Amino acid sequence: MDKAVLEGAVKTILTEIGENPAREGLAKTPERVAKAFEALTIGYAQDPAQVLGDAMFDSASSQMVLVRGVEFYSLCEHHLMPFFGAAHVAYIPNGKVVGLSKIPRMIDVFARRLQIQERMTDQIADAIMSAVKPKGVAVVINARHLCMEMRGVQKRGAETTTSALRGVFLKDIKTREEFTGFLGLGMRV
Repeated sequence: MDKAVLEGAVKTILTEIGENPAREGLAKTPERVAKAFEALTIGYAQDPAQVLGDAMFDSASSQMVLVRGVEFYSLCEHHLMPFFGAAHVAYIPNGKVVGLSKIPRMIDVFARRLQIQERMTDQIADAIMSAVKPKGVAVVINARHLCMEMRGVQKRGAETTTSALRGVFLKDIKTREEFTGFLGLGMRV
């Protein structure tokens, strides 16, 4: 990322909305925005397979592993406005388990890109299937979108839920119901 180019773009935006980018409160805003975008889009520089890579361990476990309530922040690719919420990820081991801290890190790889929630949900499920090769993966994401709350329809507090089911979670209703039961959804996903 060329920070100077991004800073220039922010100055242009400030000028176009009628602001003075040189005034005291805004003088360092272009630099701050460039740094913020570098952090908010760091996922483009990360490979999810490498994040999960060396933290896989042999295991005879065949029971569900669920990491729930993983908070994330992302930017909507349509308006560059934040959306945020929690991701819940489960998998059924198939000879290997992954270090638990790697799942939240991998979620952030995809959250820290310009996104739509539906694609992010699929990307997380596909990355785990590819790297861990479990019997199945289930991902549910609940999020609030500021593009929907602050502009457009302006419905504060509305949540969007997306799911991605792979392997046994897609094929076996009992496994899917166990997962949704752990989440307290009381419904089929």
